[in-house]
Amino acid sequence: MQRITILGATGSIGVSTLDVLARHPDKYRVYALSAHSRVEELAAQCAQFRPERAVVGTAEAAQRLAALLAEQGVRTEVEYGEAALCAIASSAGTDTVMAAIVGAAGLAPTLAAARAGKKILLANKEALVMSGQLFMDAVQAHGATLLPIDSEHNAIFQSLPQSYARSPKAAGVAKILLTASGGPFLKRAVETLENVTPAEACKHPNWEMGRKISVDSATMMNKGLEVIEAHWLFGAPASLIEVVIHPQSVIHSMVSYTDGSVIAELGNPDMRTPIANALAFPERIESGVAQLDLTVVGTLQFEKPDFKRFPCLALAFEALEAGGTAPALLNAANEVAVEAFLDSRIGFREIDRVIARVMHENPHGAASSIDAVMAQDAHARRAAAGIIAGQAR
Repeated sequence: MQRITILGATGSIGVSTLDVLARHPDKYRVYALSAHSRVEELAAQCAQFRPERAVVGTAEAAQRLAALLAEQGVRTEVEYGEAALCAIASSAGTDTVMAAIVGAAGLAPTLAAARAGKKILLANKEALVMSGQLFMDAVQAHGATLLPIDSEHNAIFQSLPQSYARSPKAAGVAKILLTASGGPFLKRAVETLENVTPAEACKHPNWEMGRKISVDSATMMNKGLEVIEAHWLFGAPASLIEVVIHPQSVIHSMVSYTDGSVIAELGNPDMRTPIANALAFPERIESGVAQLDLTVVGTLQFEKPDFKRFPCLALAFEALEAGGTAPALLNAANEVAVEAFLDSRIGFREIDRVIARVMHENPHGAASSIDAVMAQDAHARRAAAGIIAGQAR
């Protein structure tokens, strides 16, 4: 019986995880759930799964949650704040941590889980983007197990040998091929992207995701962050990571080997597949996802990404090559710019321009400690906010 903590339980990954867990009550028990501000949704989850602990973002949210749970007779202990998140992620009461908090807010509790030697199901890519070496060092030093949840990285994980030890050359890996749908604007005229609305950017053709991640998919920053994440997960330099546009989202990623073989993982676009794979690894369990019917899919298409259409992808490769705290600058500026776009304070194409200015106008240093990374993160957020304030329409 695995005891599970879900960081970010009310988001799309958290909801999908709970769906898989509910199918296997003989194998899994929910120890703790967290959400930032979606109190009503979290209360409903607590009523169904009866976790021992629940964590929210603020004292006010904690009071509201406690009141809702008391009304339903649910005896879940309610806590709030970052320290409480780190506590449930590292608690002796949990075996496995689903790290699904979006953005830099997920870094501290995910790192706490690594330092406590937990089995980590990593859906929070920022933990690796911002502090890749520090995070991987913590995983190794404390005997944690790290399994990727992003559909692309989980596909690569499944396409590599089980004995893979972050050494492409030793495993005969020639290239890691990250597939990307291209998002909602793959065929839209580039000159019209200035007029994209938040509603249009959040309408992904294949996946159901949160608003921030949907915008990242539309700009392909999501894929850029995944490139950086793949570098740390699989020990591959940027020269061995290639992005391939695949609009059908049936092949979730591939590994090309030196003998000419290419191994791919295919499936319907549903996050419950990689979640179930990571939960049960090395076994397989039912996920609730329909079996893929290739005769219905019919055709699989591929093309190279256009960096003029997707400048955020180019910026991510640039940050990976620069190293140090450059990826932290990239990530922080992106978070601020996407929030401004969703609030209609800047236009869609201003997202990449804000990020580029933050990266090119602010020096980056060594990612020598979490404090250094978070200081660079805070600096980049201030710089991005200043740029946005100066060009607000």
